[in-house]
Amino acid sequence: MSTDLRRRRSLRSVLAVGAASVALLGAAAGSATAAPSPGQKIADALRTSPVYVDPSLASAVGPDDQRALVQQIRQSQLPIQVVLVPLVEGDNWGGKSEQLSDVVHDRTGGGPAIVITPGDYPDDIEAHAWPAHSHQAENATASVFFDDSMKGAGLTKRISRAIDLIKAGDGDEVYRRLTAHLGTSGGSKPKEPAAQASSPVVRLLALVAGPLLVLGAAWLLLRCRSRLRDFGTPFAMPRSVFAAAHRADEDGLRERAGAEVVRLGEEARAATGDPAAIERALDAYAAAGTVLDRARGVPDLAGVFALVAEGRAALSPAPATLPLCFFHPLHGPAARRIPWRPVGRREQLRIAACDTCIRAVRARRAPEVLTDRLDGHPVPYFEVPAERSLWAATGYGSLLAGDSLAGRVQRGDFTRTLS
Repeated sequence: MSTDLRRRRSLRSVLAVGAASVALLGAAAGSATAAPSPGQKIADALRTSPVYVDPSLASAVGPDDQRALVQQIRQSQLPIQVVLVPLVEGDNWGGKSEQLSDVVHDRTGGGPAIVITPGDYPDDIEAHAWPAHSHQAENATASVFFDDSMKGAGLTKRISRAIDLIKAGDGDEVYRRLTAHLGTSGGSKPKEPAAQASSPVVRLLALVAGPLLVLGAAWLLLRCRSRLRDFGTPFAMPRSVFAAAHRADEDGLRERAGAEVVRLGEEARAATGDPAAIERALDAYAAAGTVLDRARGVPDLAGVFALVAEGRAALSPAPATLPLCFFHPLHGPAARRIPWRPVGRREQLRIAACDTCIRAVRARRAPEVLTDRLDGHPVPYFEVPAERSLWAATGYGSLLAGDSLAGRVQRGDFTRTLS
């Protein structure tokens, strides 16, 4: 074979490889460009089923639950869609159910619709309707939160109840009845019907400006990191972690607690910055491991989450963070501190609580409380004598002043309560 022929064949091979590479790069670029947005992905799924459940919430609303909801929606003959995704500040929806509903409604082509999504609290749900307040959907769904028979019912039963109320068309009356006591007890004002809350012009402007608002909100959230204290910082546990932990049985809770301890250790070892803050995070990691190894039940496992939260707070850029909810740590981080007087006691405490529990206290309803066992009987964990429970003594961090849960564990307080 001549030298010129070999060179020509070599050149053709190089050109062929180059052309193939360009084609592959072009296909990859086209694929990346064509990748659907999160909103479009949900909209595409809703074209085949009126119920969309993010994989992270599949344990709460499983396949059988989804099929039952689909059948119930189709029997109602109403344009109801259920969209269940974890809502966290800084996500694609700004952590807001209304923004999620607007995006989904827009991506599915508009028109009459009732979109049910997660609300602002664990197991809470909301509905947004087009036209506004059609079938009294907003108040029908909101009333489920105040229905005592739905306490602890879980997402599937709450959504099913909301669909029944929407189909009946009496959501306003049910909402007024269930919230009538709030007007005389210092509770929050019942929701106004959505039709009164905003005009059609405002709704139209919100729909048109939606995509711009999402981008603007994301930019502001990235710039204002101090406002992402609970859920937006790199080290914060998202709300879905606590929602899943709250639903888990003891074995499942232990597994989730172990996973969070491992994650805290990895984050603390990889962190850079203030050495003292990293040391506090590592102390919390070690203390959480100690409690996890010797945990006797759910109260101790909740203590593991409280220690993990304490460790993540040390790594957070926010100047100050609140502990987990005093009444039930598996509700997640507290929203603010409130005065509270235990039943039968004269002294008033100032405890950190989540929004759900704060609303219950202000409405003079008993908040959901984590229970422990005292002499064989279930009691609120804070009624166990302090010398027999580190968690009763500290309120999972609410009752500490100038101290830390990790420090108490390191001093042996937790070990003493085991004896």
